[in-house]
Amino acid sequence: MPMHAHEIEDLLRESFPDATIVVEGNDGVHMSAMVIDESFRGKNRVQQQRAVYAALKGRMDGPDGALHALALTTKAPE
Repeated sequence: MPMHAHEIEDLLRESFPDATIVVEGNDGVHMSAMVIDESFRGKNRVQQQRAVYAALKGRMDGPDGALHALALTTKAPE
């Protein structure tokens, strides 16, 4: 079942409560998210994106995942 932007944001907010989070997309399958969080400071892009995928709690796992594609932008605040 496709995911709505607010559902993705809610999942991300659980792991990144103080982050700036913007989720876009309206087809429920191909979405984009920007997550800016202090916890990313000192981490490389792969580490940051792994943290975001972990926050999604398996929603992108395998062919039966609710979310097919998520374009990610992650960074620490400036």
